Amino acid sequence: MGPVRPVPPSRARSFVRLVTAFVLVLVLAVSASAVVALVEGARGADRGSAGPAGAGARHWVNTWTAMPQLTEPGTMPPPPFTEERAVLVDTTLRQTVRVSTGGGRVQLRFSNAFGDTALPLTAVSVALPLGGRAGASAVEPGSPRRVTFAGRASATVPVGAQLVSDPLDFGLAPGSVLTVTAYLAEGQPFTALTSHPGSRTTSYLQKAGHADRTRDLDLPGATAVNHWYLLSDVEVLSGPGTAAVAVLGDSLTDGRGSTTNGNDRWTDRLLDRLRAHPATDGVAVLNQAAGGNRVLNDGLGPNVLARLDRDVLSRSGVSWLVVFEGVNDLGTAAATPTAQRTVTTELIAAYEQIVVRAHAQGIRVYGATLTPFGGNAMYDDPEGCRESSRQEVNSWIRTSGRFDAVVDFDRAVRDPADPRRLRSALHDGDWLHLNPEGYRVLADAVPPRLFRLSPTRTG
Repeated sequence: MGPVRPVPPSRARSFVRLVTAFVLVLVLAVSASAVVALVEGARGADRGSAGPAGAGARHWVNTWTAMPQLTEPGTMPPPPFTEERAVLVDTTLRQTVRVSTGGGRVQLRFSNAFGDTALPLTAVSVALPLGGRAGASAVEPGSPRRVTFAGRASATVPVGAQLVSDPLDFGLAPGSVLTVTAYLAEGQPFTALTSHPGSRTTSYLQKAGHADRTRDLDLPGATAVNHWYLLSDVEVLSGPGTAAVAVLGDSLTDGRGSTTNGNDRWTDRLLDRLRAHPATDGVAVLNQAAGGNRVLNDGLGPNVLARLDRDVLSRSGVSWLVVFEGVNDLGTAAATPTAQRTVTTELIAAYEQIVVRAHAQGIRVYGATLTPFGGNAMYDDPEGCRESSRQEVNSWIRTSGRFDAVVDFDRAVRDPADPRRLRSALHDGDWLHLNPEGYRVLADAVPPRLFRLSPTRTG
């Protein structure tokens, strides 16, 4: 190696200028990236974008939901709201729902899951019901607000789809009642209508005289019906301490035997209990049940294995799942040892599937034991085949270890002197469905500690 030669001063100065320029460009690039990040972050906040709930940011959580079903002939809107080849033409539809958690920003979902034609919504509004009452036809003065969809007042829900509204600044208190009013100028062609018949809540239908009356303070002379139509979800923008528990169930969870407009299903009573504890007052309760529903086969609504993704895994903010369903599977299978052995095996395998699929989404799953039906004219059989199946299913729920926890509804409501039957003071007269007191007992059997954050399964 030869001697080291000194760098000429002019060349050194050029090198310094080159390095300085490179550093300046780098600084400008980093600054520009930071500005872009700030702008994008502001846009995300404006959209209500929040990222994962555990990240400490705001996120959307379902605060009310109802399982969509194909409307049966007996629960279609009465004439003149149902015509030969159309339904809800020139109709204002006003409905009330009780939300779980509250917030300052809401959005709605409308479902056309079972429609075979597109569903055109002409106008939609939200308001607070007069006196805060469920089933009220009137709303509080000054509370109606227009709901938009991509900035427009009207929208069309495609066949089989759902439609989410724009976020709306609208204050909702936890456990309060919200009024949602929709106007359909054209109605829906044909009569394949999506609804939730077992609302146990009064809604109102009125021919609007070809006028949008969604923001009227009352609908005098409207026709009262105890069903929900088209509306499937309400969501609120929530903080990191808010999450939801979804409940899969049948008529026992849908509330048969509860009080119309009383909101005294067991899920409503559970919400009241959770709100009374600071550690669980941010938990929303989502009732995804329908009378006659089954785990294995379609009945009133799709079977649980078919609707699990739609009704639970795709709902916003769900961290827990309670499975309280299976009585209709046992009760509609033949009362023979062979048929009951088959349905019991398949029902247990279905529970396994539900757990696996929910755990894959980080959702904890709680199994609820099946309640007695001894004495029920339809399900109780003289040989006790179905009761034997119920006992076997309940034993598996209690002892298999597949569920993250067990809620023993059977133990809570059965008659100690005759465990095949409900306590006589708790049922509505058919020895299958409960009355409001029975639903209170079910809710009291659910430990609030099961819903304390952090709920995500780790194993």
